[in-house]
Amino acid sequence: MTSTGTATKTTYREALREGIRDALRRDQRVFLMGEDVGAYGGCFGVSLGLLEEFGPDRIRDTPLSESAFVGAGIGAAMAGMRPIVEIMTVNFSLLALDQILNNAATLRHMSGGQVGVPLVIRMTTGAGRQLAAQHSHSLEGWFAHIPGLRVVAPATLEDARGMLWTALLDPDPVLLFEHGALYNMSGSLPADAGPVDIDRAVIRRPGTDVTLVTYGGSLGKSLEAADLLAAEGVSAEVIDLRTLRPLDDATFVESVRRTHRAVVVDEGWRSGSISAEISARITEQAFEDLDAAVERICSAEVPMPYAKHLEDAALPQPEGIAATVRKVVGGGD
Repeated sequence: MTSTGTATKTTYREALREGIRDALRRDQRVFLMGEDVGAYGGCFGVSLGLLEEFGPDRIRDTPLSESAFVGAGIGAAMAGMRPIVEIMTVNFSLLALDQILNNAATLRHMSGGQVGVPLVIRMTTGAGRQLAAQHSHSLEGWFAHIPGLRVVAPATLEDARGMLWTALLDPDPVLLFEHGALYNMSGSLPADAGPVDIDRAVIRRPGTDVTLVTYGGSLGKSLEAADLLAAEGVSAEVIDLRTLRPLDDATFVESVRRTHRAVVVDEGWRSGSISAEISARITEQAFEDLDAAVERICSAEVPMPYAKHLEDAALPQPEGIAATVRKVVGGGD
């Protein structure tokens, strides 16, 4: 999307809210449902004020049963509505995993193409906010394993504003992962910002020496690491995946063919992660172009600590990313 509108100051949280508001205005079939999304304004304040604007038929508070309200969303989508289902945090999605995996993702296939499930499920993901082991998961890689789903992760204000409507146009279920540490991120967003592409990754910073592949809450850290490296004369290209299923192989593989080195930054656990899939695809498609082994930076394989210094140590950080890049670039000389 190219915008020419006047830029206004906003936050990631407000951009998400404006995306929901835009969808509700565009299509009367769209409604929002979830725990505390109405009068309370959402656990993270994303839906604040929408109940007053659109009423209780379109901003629906639900009982505390993820399986029940995700199932209701699936049924509504099958019946022709366009529901936006909010699951408070990603760990609670496990209580609805049967609905997501066995129903939403499979009904088109099992019905021979007769039944689609065009709903969007939003949830907060990620660590860095001292919410300890049960509320700090990054499980988007799990869901990216499932055929029948599209998995997206907005990392910028523009994508937070624009991914929702594009997702609602998809005839199949879309899971939208909002990193909790980004809600207060502020910046300028064009007043006429609108829907964005969710099919392709994007180069957020061009470079020539190494490709950093990342998404979501790790994008800012990767860009900060690229700044550190630039001061040392190392040019890092930073790619924001945006969509984890289906992966846009072409963008990151073409980048690696130019830079000849790759580092994947993923807040998920290393074993069986989306970073492993990306690393494998780079090796499968660009092995002859590599001047060094593909490296991965992931969270420590422990339940996320509560203590701030331990949580910081468990997560990918800019200096750690930069240190890995130095090893990759130095090892390839």
